Formats: sequence, C-alpha cells, structure tokens
Amino acid sequence: MRAAEAMLRTLGGESITLLLPAMGMPSDAAAQLGLVDPGVEEVSVSPVVMRDLATENNGPRRRMEFLLPGSAVAALLAGRNVDSARDFFDGVLGLVHDGELFHVEGVTGERFAGTTYLYRVVAVQ
Repeated sequence: MRAAEAMLRTLGGESITLLLPAMGMPSDAAAQLGLVDPGVEEVSVSPVVMRDLATENNGPRRRMEFLLPGSAVAALLAGRNVDSARDFFDGVLGLVHDGELFHVEGVTGERFAGTTYLYRVVAVQ
C-alpha cells in the first residue's frame, strides 16, 4: 500500500474533498421531524491522481477517474460504521476537485496479495 501511495504522490499528488452526510443530529423536535438540515462533512483525501475519461454526446458533460491510495481509504473507513469501501462511496454525496462538484458513478479496487492498494473512483459532472 505504501508503494501505491508513493506512486500517486510522484504522479501528481493532488487532493480532493469528499462530501459526506453529517453524522450527528440535534436532538430537538424540529430535527426529529426532518425540519433541520443535517449538513455535510467535508473530508480531504490525498494523494490523488485524476484523468479525464471519454464521454458520449448525450451523456454527462465531464467524466473523470480519480485514483486513491488504499491506505487513505482505509483511514476513512476506520472512523465510520461501514462494511466496505463500496458502501462508503455509495454514501458519498459528492466529490469536489478544483471547486467543481462531481457525482460518484462507481468505484473499483485493485488488489494484490489480498489487500486493496488502489481505488478507482469514476465521477461525472
């Protein structure tokens, strides 16, 4: 996993921000009725390498692939009550890079010797 992280740092090492639903809610009556916006939690992830993917004429404006190190994703999972990285990314509300908001379309993991060392996150705008 350290080799993948070093490779991503060498290839650019930028950062992205993941928008997650806020974990805590106020305990007053308005919150229990759904009248209070729970807000979002912004989590920064680095190093990240991204590349543009081809889009169809009738598809999204922009499609990008973000490569995240397995160690960074493992650190994110440690503090949350999720079973897998796939479940974690299913709960991500959005991904921000250079001030642009993307929607997570899919995620796949690259494995070696039983350990996921790299995640490929495809996001659309």
